[in-house]
Amino acid sequence: MSSAQGFGSNSPRTKLTQSQLNAILLRHQAFRKSQPGGVRANLKMRDLSHLDLSGIDLSDADLSGAKLFSARLTGANLSNANLYAADLRLANLEKADLRRADLRGACLRGAVLSEATLVEVDLRDGTLLHYDASGEMYTQEYEDSVLTSELTAATIRGADLSRAKIANAFVMQTDLTDAILRGTKFMRANLTGSNLTGCDLTDADLTEANLSGARLSGAVMTGCAINRTNFSGATMIGAILDAAQMRSPNLQAAVLAKTLENPEDDLREMLMEHLSWIDSGGKAGKRADLSALDLSGRKLDGINLSAAILQCIALRGANLSGAAMAIADLSLADMRKANLSKADLRGVNFERATLTGADLTGAQLGPVHIQTMSGHIWRANLQRARLGMALLCKADLRKANLAGANLAGADLTGADLTEADLTGADLTGADLTGAVLDGTTMDQAIVEEAIGLAS
Repeated sequence: MSSAQGFGSNSPRTKLTQSQLNAILLRHQAFRKSQPGGVRANLKMRDLSHLDLSGIDLSDADLSGAKLFSARLTGANLSNANLYAADLRLANLEKADLRRADLRGACLRGAVLSEATLVEVDLRDGTLLHYDASGEMYTQEYEDSVLTSELTAATIRGADLSRAKIANAFVMQTDLTDAILRGTKFMRANLTGSNLTGCDLTDADLTEANLSGARLSGAVMTGCAINRTNFSGATMIGAILDAAQMRSPNLQAAVLAKTLENPEDDLREMLMEHLSWIDSGGKAGKRADLSALDLSGRKLDGINLSAAILQCIALRGANLSGAAMAIADLSLADMRKANLSKADLRGVNFERATLTGADLTGAQLGPVHIQTMSGHIWRANLQRARLGMALLCKADLRKANLAGANLAGADLTGADLTEADLTGADLTGADLTGAVLDGTTMDQAIVEEAIGLAS
């Protein structure tokens, strides 16, 4: 048994030459096309470390136990591949397709998976297996025979892990910013210190997971199971939670939005200082900073918070009609169903803000012209903003940055989108009847069932 190669051992794997690999890939390509002489690629327990495999098609290939340390796999097709217990430490899998791949027991420590597709991937525990003399695998009969999948210190920004199975995995200190984690199974996973800013955890399962010290600002968690989840020290300011979750005792140890002790008096004083700061050009008073405050449901119509700092503020259902908020920073704000009709929002920063169902009818979201020799223009930033079902009829969105924004089902009738950037925006079912689209950039925008777009 001592000569058997094990997935969990440090025994040397067979190193392939480039010509040997090329021959395997050619036969695999023929296999994928059902051509004569085609053979499924068998790279189990092979050493492919440091190789450039960018754009390669290894879908359905067997890479179980393979060593891919620091390999370059950008844009590679690894869908349905067997990567059981593979060593992918420091590998670059940016924009790779790993749909339904078997990554049980794999190690992805320090790997880069930004914008990769990992839909329905399996990252659960693996069982320590060995090969016998005939090349068949058998189970190691020891107490330490379980291999836990590891994504520690990996970079997975903007990746799609919808419905992936990541139960019991180590995902510590990992960057999951803007990742799509809809329906993902994280039961008992260790996500300590990970960055989940702006990610979509809709209907995910975090039962008994450890998210201590994690960052969840702007994360959508509606329908997410959080039974016995550890949120100790987790930053959840600006996280999108439903009513039942807000009542969960699990959240008591998390860092949440604050409420003012004397809201009327405290707000009045802050606004007076802010107006003095505006009128004096910053020489007197104090710039308003209402970051991380919960002002949901408040009547704030006509308020002047121009250039105020309002990061991660909660304004759910608040009345801000006619408010002056030009150049204000509302990044990661929760403004679901807020009334912002006819508000002055020129040059505003709504990056990753949630404005689902908000009323922005007739709102000004155009650019601000800075009075300098260069004539600088300050554009409104709505990058990755969530504007599903929002009312934006007759809104001024000239030159606005809406790249990656969710505008599904939004009412944009008569809106002015002249020279706006809608790259990668989701316009599914949106109504753009009568909208002005002169010079509008819509590369990679999703326009299925959108109304009012010229065919």
